[in-house]
Amino acid sequence: MLRPYLYSNLREAGCDEAGRGCLAGPVVAAAVILPKRFRHPVLDDSKKLTPRQREILEDEIKGSAIAWNVALVENHEIDEMNILRASVKAMHLAIDGLKKLPEFILVDGITFFPYRDIGYKTIIKGDGLFLSIAAASVLAKTFRDRYMQKLHEEYPYYGWDKNKGYPTAFHRKAIMEHGISKYHRKSFSLFNLQMELDFSH
Repeated sequence: MLRPYLYSNLREAGCDEAGRGCLAGPVVAAAVILPKRFRHPVLDDSKKLTPRQREILEDEIKGSAIAWNVALVENHEIDEMNILRASVKAMHLAIDGLKKLPEFILVDGITFFPYRDIGYKTIIKGDGLFLSIAAASVLAKTFRDRYMQKLHEEYPYYGWDKNKGYPTAFHRKAIMEHGISKYHRKSFSLFNLQMELDFSH
């Protein structure tokens, strides 16, 4: 069972992102403030859940949360500022849109930049430890998956409906065959020499 909070006397927002390691599309972040009494037997790191579980949890999280918001930073901004800064910017934007300001922020991972004068704690694999971060991971994941499905309809040959922009062998081969799209991150290593050698046989 995940922990409901770090500090019982503070209004905490959990933050997480999705799509950081992708070759295409935006990085998406979510921020969620859950009631202190909130518990859920299934809620966990979104990567451990099935798509159907994430869909059900998305509705439950939105219905139960004190506040929630999702924000994104597009691929061209990622190229301009790098993925690390873009991920934190997306988290800040997500917090900006909360209808209530948190008093403390729990962040999945190891990197975060100060937000106003609010205290925060970065937690490695925090989406598997705290309910609010897990909730943020679900909202970020479901939003981004739907976003990539729409981009797939525009560029169907990259397989974004399945790989969501991650660097699968299929995705890399499609880049070699069709070139890059306007949604690809040009600052990322879009080509892999070993892959190119493999595909040449």
